[in-house]
Amino acid sequence: MENLDSDLLRTFIAVAQAGSVTDGATRIHRSQSAASIQIKRLETILGHAVFERHGRGVVLSEVGRRLLPVAQEVTARLDAVCQDLGQDTVSGRLRLGVPDDHGREKLTQILSVFTRQYPLVELEVICALSAGFPDALVKGKLDLAVYEVEELRPHEELLFEDPTCWVSSVRVDFSRAETLPVALFDQACWWRETAIRSLEDQARPYRIAYSSQSVSGVAAAVEAGMAIGLLGRSSLHSGLSVLGKEFGFGYTPSSKLVMASGGPVKTRPIEAMKAAIRSAFV
Repeated sequence: MENLDSDLLRTFIAVAQAGSVTDGATRIHRSQSAASIQIKRLETILGHAVFERHGRGVVLSEVGRRLLPVAQEVTARLDAVCQDLGQDTVSGRLRLGVPDDHGREKLTQILSVFTRQYPLVELEVICALSAGFPDALVKGKLDLAVYEVEELRPHEELLFEDPTCWVSSVRVDFSRAETLPVALFDQACWWRETAIRSLEDQARPYRIAYSSQSVSGVAAAVEAGMAIGLLGRSSLHSGLSVLGKEFGFGYTPSSKLVMASGGPVKTRPIEAMKAAIRSAFV
C-alpha cells in the first residue's frame, strides 16, 4: 500500500469538519478541485470511500469515521513535534470558557490535544453555564469561549447545531392536562425565553414547575414526569419522547454551539486551542 501523506490527512480533516469539499478547501487555503484530487488520492490509497454525498455536502463513511480520530492524532503529533523542534518554547496563560453541559469527555479530548503542543502554557478553564461567556470575552476575562446562541453573529464560529423540541417522559401523558407543568432553564439562558414564547404562542395555560441551570437538570425533571421541557434533540434518549401535534406547539429554533475569542489578536496557543475544540465537536 502507498504511504499516507500527512497533507492528505489534513485535507480529509478539513473537509470532515466543514461538511463539504468546497468549505473544507477554503479552510486550508486550497481550491475546490485541488481538495477533491487529494480526497480521491486518499480513497485510492485506502481502497475505500471516506465520504458519502449528503445533499449539497458530504458525511463520513464508515471508513471515514474510523480514519478521522487517527488522522487528528497523527497531524496533532506532527504539529507538536514541529512546535517542539522548530520553534521557540511558548508559555503564558490561556483562559477558556466551556459549557459544563458538554461533559468531561469533550474537555478531556480538547486538553489532551492542546497540551501535547503547548505543555508550558498555563490553562485557566471555567466550566459553567455559558450565558455569561460572551460578556466575559468583551470584558477581557476570557481569551476564548464555547457557548450556545439562538442566532449566529459574524465573530462567532459555528461548531454544532441542535434542533430543539418539546419533550416529556415516556411514562406520563400530559395531553389532557388543563395546565401544563413546565421545566425551564433559569433566567440567564435564552432557552427560557424561547420556551415561554412558544408556550404563549399556543395560548395554553401553563405553570413553571421546575427550573435549572443545566440541560441535565431539566432533562432529569422531564424524565421523572414532573413536567414537559424544551430540549435539544441531542439530549433525547429512551426515557424521553417528543410531544406530538396534539399539543399545538409550533416551530422552535435550533440551538447553535459557537466558539469566539476575546479580540482580534491571534496567538499560536489560541489558534491551537481553536483547532482542538473544532476536532472535539466534529
